[in-house]
Amino acid sequence: MSAYLDIIILLFVVIMVFAKLKSLLGTRPENETEISKESAAKIFDILMQEHNKHQQQTAAAGNELKADESDLSDSEKNLSKIPGFNRDKFLNSAKKAFEIIITSFAKGDVNTLEGLVSKNLLKKFKEIIDQRQADGISAETDFIGFNEAIITDAKITKNDLAKISVKFVSEQVNILRDKKGDVLEGDENFIQSITDVWTFERSLNATTPNWLLVSTKK
Repeated sequence: MSAYLDIIILLFVVIMVFAKLKSLLGTRPENETEISKESAAKIFDILMQEHNKHQQQTAAAGNELKADESDLSDSEKNLSKIPGFNRDKFLNSAKKAFEIIITSFAKGDVNTLEGLVSKNLLKKFKEIIDQRQADGISAETDFIGFNEAIITDAKITKNDLAKISVKFVSEQVNILRDKKGDVLEGDENFIQSITDVWTFERSLNATTPNWLLVSTKK
């Protein structure tokens, strides 16, 4: 449809050129008018050549875009289907969530975890927290920072759920203490490099940008 519209516009321009020439050359010799008509025809040819060139460039750009899309991995294609997705913003939010979740889990802060993890994962976290409390064990986590945080996989389910897996390599100091405060596990002077793969989930139709942690793997 746009191609036809371009041609109509070109014809309109040519008609305007003829009208202008006629108004200027109406009293001049006939041969001068003929020359002007030839000039107008040349103008039309130039405009048509520009139009065809533009159409060819547009087609080439479209083919190049399709080629680029065909080179994308399945994960990249899935990420492109997520409304408003931005890789940097997502990873920054995922890193913040990671730090909050591991420190809240160590403290046994279930209320904070409720807004960041799925119900199934919250249940598992709560079982561990309750068992520690029953055994009189306390956990301490000192988060140092990230060495790496990258998206390793992205899937979209039949139910329009987006699932993004992120590999985190972080430095932490983790300690478990008994009722007396003696160290059962870990070393407060030893910084561990820990690799985790966490999967976050969100509905494509969600009205909020919030992602929930649904699984964790070492």
